[in-house]
Amino acid sequence: NQYFPDHAAELSQGLAAFWRDMKDYRSRLTVVAFTEFGRRVQENASAGLDHGSASVMFALGGNVNGGRLFGQWPGLNPADLHAGDLKVTTDYRQVLQEILVKRRGEATPQAVFPTLTYQPLGIVRG
Repeated sequence: NQYFPDHAAELSQGLAAFWRDMKDYRSRLTVVAFTEFGRRVQENASAGLDHGSASVMFALGGNVNGGRLFGQWPGLNPADLHAGDLKVTTDYRQVLQEILVKRRGEATPQAVFPTLTYQPLGIVRG
């Protein structure tokens, strides 16, 4: 996609500026950036990528266990795809639920995500 590099740079620069400005509060911050949809693996007829199922999330904060990837890479082989999309290997609610519990002190995570069992991934420290 011809627009992606510029959009990614803009997001990166914005987060970096925010991080610099919040230097005195970093231990209190947890920022999560993600899209509500992924992109399909194969281009469509207009050389674009339609909405898909899997994507990526970014976490930033003084208590984020950063510098590494969490989750499983599903692969791009046709047998690895789910209806032409990357397979979802980590439920985004798992990430948000862990942040609510460890950073906000949520004692009843099922009150926020009633159908999800709490299974921390180790993304943040409490």
